[in-house]
Amino acid sequence: MRILILSQYFWPENFKINDIALGLKEKGHEVIILTGLPNYPDGNLFSGYKNCGFVEYWNDIKVYRSRLLPRGNGGAIRLFLNYFSFAFFASFKIFSVKEKIDSVLVFEPSPITVGIPAVFYKVFKKVPYAFWVQDLWPASLTAAGGIKNKLLLGIFNSLTKKIYKYSSILLVQSRTFTDYIIDQGVSKDKIVYVPNTTEDFYKCIDKSNKYSYLLPQGYKIMFAGNIGEAQSLDTFLNAMKIVIDNGILFNWIILGDGRYLETLKNNTKSLGLEPYVHFLGKYAAEEMPEFFSNADALYVSLKKDYIFSLTIPSKVQSYLACGKPIIASLDGEGAKVIEESKSGFVSDSENVVELSIIIEKVLRLTDIEKEECSKNALNYYNKEFKRETVLSKIENILIQISNNE
Repeated sequence: MRILILSQYFWPENFKINDIALGLKEKGHEVIILTGLPNYPDGNLFSGYKNCGFVEYWNDIKVYRSRLLPRGNGGAIRLFLNYFSFAFFASFKIFSVKEKIDSVLVFEPSPITVGIPAVFYKVFKKVPYAFWVQDLWPASLTAAGGIKNKLLLGIFNSLTKKIYKYSSILLVQSRTFTDYIIDQGVSKDKIVYVPNTTEDFYKCIDKSNKYSYLLPQGYKIMFAGNIGEAQSLDTFLNAMKIVIDNGILFNWIILGDGRYLETLKNNTKSLGLEPYVHFLGKYAAEEMPEFFSNADALYVSLKKDYIFSLTIPSKVQSYLACGKPIIASLDGEGAKVIEESKSGFVSDSENVVELSIIIEKVLRLTDIEKEECSKNALNYYNKEFKRETVLSKIENILIQISNNE
C-alpha cells in the first residue's frame, strides 16, 4: 500500500510521527511524507533549508517539503501565520505528489489546520484520510495559547468539525478525547483509540558513562522535552525550593529547549536554586536513554486545564519504556496512567505543596522500591503502548479505509 503522511512537523524536527513513518515502511508499505520546512521549536528555519518547497529523502522515504512562514518568536500573530501558511501552501503542494496514494494519515499535534490539505485531496482526488487527533481543537487554543475570543474560537470549531466530517476515521491518542469530539457532532463509531507509542531506542539500559561528565553528583531527577508554558515547570521549581529548604538536597537536570527556557532560568536564579538546577540544552532523542540511565527519577507535568487533563503527554510512554520511577504533576488521563502502572507518584497539576511531598517520598525510596517501579513501568508499557501493537492498529485502519473508498 502507498501511504501519504501529512504532518506540519517531521524530521529533522523531533516528533513521534517520524518513527511511525519508519514503522510503516518496515511493514512493507511505501511511505511518502508531505510536511513543512523545519523550524520547531526555535522558530527559525533549520540550517540548509530555505523558504521554498522541494523534495528530499530520509531513510529512503520520500519527503515533499511545503513552504511556510516560520514560527519566529512564537507570538500569537506569528503562530497564526505559521499555521495557515503551511495549510495554504500544502493544499497546493499535495497535488504535486506524483505517486498514486491509497490512503492518507494526518498527524495533528496542533494545529488543526494541518487537515485542510487532506480535505482538498479527499474532495478532488477521492483519497481517504485517517486523522490522528493529538490535541483537541479549539480547546487547545485556550489552554495553550490563552485565546478566549468567542468569534475566533467559533471559527476554529467550525473548521475542526469540517475536517472531522471529511475524514474516514478519527484516531484519538487518549480515550478521554472521545466525549469532547462527540460533542462536536462526530459519531462514536467513527472514533478509534490509538495511543502514542515511542521509538525502539527508548529502553531500559545499564548506567551509561557517556554523559557522566555533564552530570552532578548526588540524587538526580530529570526532565526532557519542550520547555514551554504548557509544561508548568515553575511548579517543580517551587516544590524543589520547599524540599531543599527542608534540608533535603537533590539535583534537577533539564534536557531540552523552548520559548520558556530563559524565563525558567531567571526564576531559578530568583529562587536561589542555581547550584541544584542544571540546564544541559538540547540533545537528540536517541541520546535520552543514555541520560535517563543516570537518573533516579523522571519528571513530567502539564499546567492545570481541563483539556490538558484529557491528554497523555507523549513523554510518558518514553519514560515508561526506560523503566525509571516517574514523578508527575498531572490531572486526569496522564495521572491515571502513572497510577495504574504503579510506576511512580502523582500530584495534582500546579499543586506545589503536594508535589514537594511526593518528591521527598521518591527521594526516600529504597533500591528495591525503585526496582519495583521500574518493573511496573516496563510491564505497563509492553501491555498498553508497545510500538508493534500501535503500528499494526494504524496499518489495519489505513488498509480498511482504502478498501472502503
